[in-house]
Amino acid sequence: MEVCNAYEMTRVAAAFTASLGVEPPRMAQPAAEPLARLLADAFDGRPAQKAVIYNPDAIAQWLYQKYTPEFAEVTRYTQLALPLRTMMPSVTPVCFATMYTGTAPQIHGIQRYEKPVVRVDSVFDALIRAGKKCAIVSQTGASMSRIFLEREMDYFTDCESDEDAVRLGIQLIESDRYDFIVIYNGWYDHMMHSTRVEDPEALQVFRDNCRFFGEIARAVQRAYAAYDTFLGFATDHGCHDHPDTGRGTHGTDLPDDLNVIHFYGTMKGARHGD
Repeated sequence: MEVCNAYEMTRVAAAFTASLGVEPPRMAQPAAEPLARLLADAFDGRPAQKAVIYNPDAIAQWLYQKYTPEFAEVTRYTQLALPLRTMMPSVTPVCFATMYTGTAPQIHGIQRYEKPVVRVDSVFDALIRAGKKCAIVSQTGASMSRIFLEREMDYFTDCESDEDAVRLGIQLIESDRYDFIVIYNGWYDHMMHSTRVEDPEALQVFRDNCRFFGEIARAVQRAYAAYDTFLGFATDHGCHDHPDTGRGTHGTDLPDDLNVIHFYGTMKGARHGD
């Protein structure tokens, strides 16, 4: 029988806030132990000053296992590969609501494919309480453009394409205006639904996601050279080809849909005042 990963998606939100020295969302599960250790060892016991999370959609763990060399731009800038089990149903708004609240769907309230505003405490709420400036960047209409609205933060969620969102995210990094930036890219999910999970066009979009992460990491190196920074490549769910239609899909409890792998890294900068 195929096995699903031990750590749930609920175990990363607390690390996102801890990376910046902030208490977790009020109902979040504790950070996964490997991720907590990464942060504890990174900056001589001090929190980072900046964090950037890249959210590519539908990058399954099996893609990493089958196409490992394609992740070179991801692994070059990260130190931890963390296998995770996402939530059911394994669809985008359910999974991202869990990722950024640290809670199960029955707690955060999104239990099917819908995009209401999440009302429970989130990473963004915790960071805002601590005085951190946050931004979300995404294409128009994406789940991440809707489910965390109505917070005192900045939303750049009318991008015409996912590549535009990446480019704008890099500009925000270079502006040095934010403490916590989330950049969402849903194009692989769109392409595999339109074709199949290993269609050449879909695989090129998957490769682009890895390349974009490298560009984001290099922007962090340039613009945040003075800061210690936490960096993440954090997908929401996996994917598989539907046995009847042949097109890419997800939402089931199959390991191909539930098993994902996140990559996290730390970049040490020249701290102000040291």
